[in-house]
Amino acid sequence: MSPPVSLTLFPNTLNVRIPDEREAQIKRLEPFEVISTMRERSAFKADVLGSLPNLRLLLTTGVRNLSIDHEFASTKGIVVAGTSRGTESIGPDSTTQQNWALILGLARHIARDDIALKSEKSYWQGNSLAIELPGKILGLVGLGRLGKATAKIAVLAFGMKVIAWSSSLSQEKADEAAAEIGLPAGSITVAVSKLDLLRQADIVSLHYVLSDRSRGMIGREELAAMKPTALLVNTSRGPLIDQDALLETLKAGRIRGAAIDVFDVEPLPADSEWRTTEWGKNGRSDVLLSPHMGYGSEEYIGRMYDEVVKNVERYLAGEELLVRYN
Repeated sequence: MSPPVSLTLFPNTLNVRIPDEREAQIKRLEPFEVISTMRERSAFKADVLGSLPNLRLLLTTGVRNLSIDHEFASTKGIVVAGTSRGTESIGPDSTTQQNWALILGLARHIARDDIALKSEKSYWQGNSLAIELPGKILGLVGLGRLGKATAKIAVLAFGMKVIAWSSSLSQEKADEAAAEIGLPAGSITVAVSKLDLLRQADIVSLHYVLSDRSRGMIGREELAAMKPTALLVNTSRGPLIDQDALLETLKAGRIRGAAIDVFDVEPLPADSEWRTTEWGKNGRSDVLLSPHMGYGSEEYIGRMYDEVVKNVERYLAGEELLVRYN
């Protein structure tokens, strides 16, 4: 018997903010009744959804997808469904592991030394030393689930001091967050302002939800407030940082370095300055890049797509869907 579902894959991402690519996206998706999208990899706003006459079910991975216009989908009778976080693994989640891999990789020059050892046969022990983490100040912009997980490792594994800031964070809430992760009250100190956090921190790590209010929340003023010896790490969302301001800061070497997993435009274009600039040379800051892989573990991806398959099966059987958004 033939399977009830035929599968078509589109491995190449189209940027729907570019008119020609948006039209190409619409054209290739027009025939489909069910579409499965990776969380926030492709935007399904009203202009795209309104041009897909056959779409009845839009599946996404994750418990939140802000790149989908849920309200407009409802007006068109399009059901949107996601996936749960699933059973949490023992220890820190995938994104927190990536965050610490980037912190350590940048602080210890791992990628730079690896490339030099392989490409420069006379290279041995570069002329810049690593940064020790114990006693340093970790500044968390945002203290949600991922911020708390990052704070726990900072205190227990590295003996770091942790300060945090968000628009609604109080010391009382920070103490409650500390208690949730098994740390005593006062382990996480609330900065009096965003700029105060940036002035104090040796490492700044972003853990903030992207919204109209938070877009560009780290701009020229905020970057100028950072210590020249500081490191900036972003595994959250690229547009939280003004990309032009960040590139300007790093090319001028105004902070020690940055480790970036997320970008304003993804995938990164081949001619992107992130790809083509010789970082760490001629006065430029060190830069460590990864291609939005914070979530990218075999276990996590496997769990999400198992649930996507279950949602398709439930849809075909007329059953209630998992994590329905609208």
